[in-house]
Amino acid sequence: MQTIQANGYSIYFNENCYTFLSETLHKGAYSKIFIVVDSETANYCMPDFLANLATEIPIEIIEFEAGEVYKNIETCTHIWQALTELGADRKSVIINVGGGVVTDLGGFVACTYKRGIDFINVPTTLLAMVDASVGGKNGVDLGNLKNQVGVIQNPIAVLIDTHYLETLPQSQMRSGLAEMLKHGLIQDRAYWTKFGDLSSLDTDDLNELIHQSVIIKNNVVTQDPTEKGLRKALNFGHTLGHAIESYFLENENKETLLHGEAIAIGMILESYLSLEKELLTENEYQEIKSIIADIYPTVPFTEKDIENCIDLLIHDKKNEFGKVKFALLNGIGAVKIDEEIENDLIYKAFDDYKN
Repeated sequence: MQTIQANGYSIYFNENCYTFLSETLHKGAYSKIFIVVDSETANYCMPDFLANLATEIPIEIIEFEAGEVYKNIETCTHIWQALTELGADRKSVIINVGGGVVTDLGGFVACTYKRGIDFINVPTTLLAMVDASVGGKNGVDLGNLKNQVGVIQNPIAVLIDTHYLETLPQSQMRSGLAEMLKHGLIQDRAYWTKFGDLSSLDTDDLNELIHQSVIIKNNVVTQDPTEKGLRKALNFGHTLGHAIESYFLENENKETLLHGEAIAIGMILESYLSLEKELLTENEYQEIKSIIADIYPTVPFTEKDIENCIDLLIHDKKNEFGKVKFALLNGIGAVKIDEEIENDLIYKAFDDYKN
């Protein structure tokens, strides 16, 4: 697959990843390599990655517990301390090997350690490949509020080796698929229609779909790297999706949702809002709802659950002047940003989702 050029860095695929690594690490620009992983990546991906990392530069591995609950400043502090104790300097490089939690947190650690050192993202989950590792967003959660603290700073490269997907359970593959569905809905109707029959897709199809998804996201973030306008389109499904994800994460009586599972719900809800705002036709809405519902099971919500999710909306980082802002579909393949929605309409969206 062809290398994609992004804002000051490149996104490499499969065998090209290791060619880039070999050439970069043999230039003598780095004093030491620090690999940041979580406990899951350490078990399933590190043996293969290290086997492809042929270098004479000293390597240190820094591991933290897997899970969204560890994507916080406390984990960053432990890693900053480890970097200091292990002698990291301004000429060190951090390689983040893992899912979205690892690339988000590891990138933030790199951007802030000694005011910033180089880092490379090696996403190992579908979600990280098509979304989290691309676009320069790095950060951590504040309590249960997602991505409240962070910076926008690009890595020196993103290396996407799709063979790591063989280590993933189906739930994680479904989670990543949600972002691919979103990319089609906001930018490319023809791409969206390819997901109408997943049973007909093979491994080669998946590789090409991943490549196309990265192209779509990269095209958006290249035009608007700091989210002043167009990049807000990528928030479709995420305003309500993040609130749902946060609520289920903090509530011990709820089974925690994966990011993509929450975003799938958010996309159905926000598609309904688009319908109510007369931006989608009824047929378009039913098509979206049907395809997403075929992939993701319906999650039950009580009235209290819905109320609590709506209360969390005010903390969404996309809000301005205390107003909740939505990116809604303007037909399949286009988006209308900065749409304000009344709470009554959000309740109606949940009622439609439950039915």
